[in-house]
Amino acid sequence: MPQSLSKVYTHITFSTKNRQNLIDTEIEQRLFHYLGGICKGLDCSPVQVGGFKNHVHILCTLARGTTQSILLEKLKKESSKWIKTVDNKYHNFYWQNGYGIFSVNPSEIDVVKEYILKQAEHHNTKTFEDEFRAFLKKYKIEFDERYVWD
Repeated sequence: MPQSLSKVYTHITFSTKNRQNLIDTEIEQRLFHYLGGICKGLDCSPVQVGGFKNHVHILCTLARGTTQSILLEKLKKESSKWIKTVDNKYHNFYWQNGYGIFSVNPSEIDVVKEYILKQAEHHNTKTFEDEFRAFLKKYKIEFDERYVWD
């Protein structure tokens, strides 16, 4: 085959350090757009970006020339630097050390988009910790609770 073709969808999620509620209504939409811009800059097309007070969700494609670790490093490092310049109240903004990145079946894109759009509603009854544990179970990822949170 003379062409290399790829379309890999990923659902990424990570929280603020110690799950502090630092993503307020003043910054959330700007932050989501900024994260989408970082994805675009790496040729990882953002499909939906959203989140809630202490975490984000990003549904995007993974470009052939971009590794998961490079994408996550850029997302977290660049957005953390940027948010600190927006207002002095964000000067202590940090992301957690880890992250979750999960493959998404193309037939499930609309389901994941809707899930991301309804984060505020979803988190009326479930914490980020419970949400993340559910993802780990769904994707059959073995984990040690002692090393998941910081």
